[in-house]
Amino acid sequence: MISTAPLTAGNNLLNIREKILAFILTAKEQAQDGLTLAEFAKLSVALMRVVMAAVDGLPSSGAEKKQWVLEAVGMLFDEVAGLGVPMPLWPVWAVVKPAVRQLLLLAVSGAIESMLPLVRISLR
Repeated sequence: MISTAPLTAGNNLLNIREKILAFILTAKEQAQDGLTLAEFAKLSVALMRVVMAAVDGLPSSGAEKKQWVLEAVGMLFDEVAGLGVPMPLWPVWAVVKPAVRQLLLLAVSGAIESMLPLVRISLR
């Protein structure tokens, strides 16, 4: 499973930024041979859970915590989303990439609220 290695890469790290970077680096290595939409979705959800669990205990506002998650998923998108695009479609991808990224972040923003109770239950 493509999301297993990135999850374990950040488990032993204490810093949130280090967790995110380790996850993304490992995800990028795992996806070098290509990436399907389903695999990207699994990676995105796994990263959201990692970041949400890491920031949940911070003394920050909910908006700041949400921003951490959105930035992490945006970084993941920037690093690996292009790996799933066939070479002949790269000119089209260059044009639609910003819109696809924005659409993803809108979906993630809505998903955060529904995932938060699940992440908190798994932390107990």
